[in-house]
Amino acid sequence: MTAPGVSRRAVLGGAIAGLAVLGLQGCSSKQASNTPDSKTRFAELDAKIEHAMKAYAIPGVAVGVIAGEDEYIKGYGVTNVDHPVAVDGDTVFRIGSTTKTFTGTTVMRLVDEGRVDLNAPVRQYLPDFAVADADASATVTVRQLLNHTSGWLGDDLQDFGRGDDAVARFVASMTRLPQRTPPGAVFTYNNAGLVVAGRIVEVVTGAVYENAVQKMVLDPLALNHTHFFTDQIIGSNIAASHNVVDGKAVVDEGFWHFPRSCNPTGSLMSTVRDQLSYARFHLGEGTAPDGTRLMSKDALVAMRSNPGAGGTLQVELTGMGVSWMLRPSAENETIVQHGGTWAGQRSGFFMVPSRNFAMTVLTNSEGGGKLLAELFAEDWSLRTFAGVSNLPATPQQLSASDLAPFEGRYVTDDIDAAGELGHVAIDFRGKDGQLVGTMSDTPDGNFVPDENAAPDLGLAFYKTDYGLDLGPDLQPVGSRSNFVRGSDGSVAWFLNHGRLYKRQ
Repeated sequence: MTAPGVSRRAVLGGAIAGLAVLGLQGCSSKQASNTPDSKTRFAELDAKIEHAMKAYAIPGVAVGVIAGEDEYIKGYGVTNVDHPVAVDGDTVFRIGSTTKTFTGTTVMRLVDEGRVDLNAPVRQYLPDFAVADADASATVTVRQLLNHTSGWLGDDLQDFGRGDDAVARFVASMTRLPQRTPPGAVFTYNNAGLVVAGRIVEVVTGAVYENAVQKMVLDPLALNHTHFFTDQIIGSNIAASHNVVDGKAVVDEGFWHFPRSCNPTGSLMSTVRDQLSYARFHLGEGTAPDGTRLMSKDALVAMRSNPGAGGTLQVELTGMGVSWMLRPSAENETIVQHGGTWAGQRSGFFMVPSRNFAMTVLTNSEGGGKLLAELFAEDWSLRTFAGVSNLPATPQQLSASDLAPFEGRYVTDDIDAAGELGHVAIDFRGKDGQLVGTMSDTPDGNFVPDENAAPDLGLAFYKTDYGLDLGPDLQPVGSRSNFVRGSDGSVAWFLNHGRLYKRQ
């Protein structure tokens, strides 16, 4: 999810921060084994992170890796350019949408206890639940909330205050959310759906969402530095949020606030050490550090199985399981992934359970997105630590006739923090064997290709309906997007950064 106050065009277009050079300090809190191979791999990781910090104006980074028998935790740089304190393995960052997996884990504990059925309609638990479409309101299932196929407009970040009723009020407001695709049919990233899942947690447990997650996940796993509320982290070493202005990192205090009504979708603050403990639980047998069984092994496996509709979310996805992105690899091993985007706080998290591998990276700058692309979208980390790699993606040069079915105007909408409905359009045209696109915040009129318009983005196809994202310079930016076809086989949607644009 992304922060209010950022323009729709920047958010939906995947704007990239500028470059800068900063001085670095490193603080290592736990090292890997002393074998030459391990030392080399982690030295290379250090070098990549330190280079990216200088290049992308990232003041502070924390990294954690589990690779077989090795565990590596290290902090780099500082928490705050104005009041610099070294980052370490216990520095608190916002983890953004990785919070969704904590919501999913809580729901799965309830499933494991027989208190929730993933395939039951949401109305079994929330009888008054409704979005704008009556059929979707009645039929959408709990699983479809968690695998992002509920089909309604999901970019709703309204703030309903700090009261214990914030999540309930958010869900009650969803009657205005338009349906875009039938439940279960199409993957599109949906923040609002995870808030509904959080409300189900409240109703089933009889506790407010945050207390339920605390009791069912955070406390049993001894994640003592992972919290929902800012007053819980007083006294901790906290990573401030930074914007990138004229190539330099600048503290922006306005970036920190997060609406309580959206807590189930992205509000957790955590440390890289806690994130590795969380990864170890998901790689394990379902027991807490003290040996207490929290979930069956089957329930953990079920969270990363039975994916819904596939597509792309920066990387190519087989689909989503129970809140986990499931990503294919060339070696046919499943990569289990999430990450978080909130203004000034960018994070990544992935695992390859079959290789006993996990990695988490927390950053405190808008520039962190580029580092995360290098470590999580590209496959250096996967190849180096887990021996797996991305599916091949060789850009193709298509003919004008092959590109023609994809040309035209595609429009998406969202609701900002004030509840205002807005629209963004992409006009695609073929050029030199690729698609190039220009964006507009106020789409109206008919699509008329403008051969002279400077591109905002582009797409180089590497297989049918799937392409590598191109920046304004029409060079790859390290992410992937795809087109979705309708029931008649024609191109109906464009899926970019998890957001769905409808062809006009």
